[in-house]
Amino acid sequence: MLKLLSKSRYLVIIAVAGGFIAATALMIYNTIEVISVVGKLFAVSAGEETGKTGKALVVALIEAIDVYLLATVFYIIALGLFELFVDNRLDLPDWLEINNLDDLKKKLIGVLVLVLGVLFLGQVAQWDGERNLMGLGVGIAGVITALTFFLQYNKSKDTEG
Repeated sequence: MLKLLSKSRYLVIIAVAGGFIAATALMIYNTIEVISVVGKLFAVSAGEETGKTGKALVVALIEAIDVYLLATVFYIIALGLFELFVDNRLDLPDWLEINNLDDLKKKLIGVLVLVLGVLFLGQVAQWDGERNLMGLGVGIAGVITALTFFLQYNKSKDTEG
């Protein structure tokens, strides 16, 4: 029974494969979208206002960055789970080394804060002057503050014990 439980950690490979497939699919799909958006920019009719086209391009590219960041989250999850449960000998840069669950949480929180910032930037870029962005901004700031507090609390907890 102990041997079976010990080997069951390899079930995490299912989650690793799913995360890796999700990250790859998002990256490929989004790259096609970026190429399409840039292609449309060059195919714009001569009568269209350049300012509107430029703003639409900026908004589309900010949204693309958001999708790339989400793909990165899936990729980091896949790498982290693989390192934690299957094999920790992956050749990764030092900043991406994951030795325990806390390392994985810290990496994910860092990327999530960035995703939230890009999400808000996208809303600001689309702002029509009429919608109230204050609620969204305060909500995102609250989440970022909570995540920062969580990281600091765990950091101080790690240095104490």
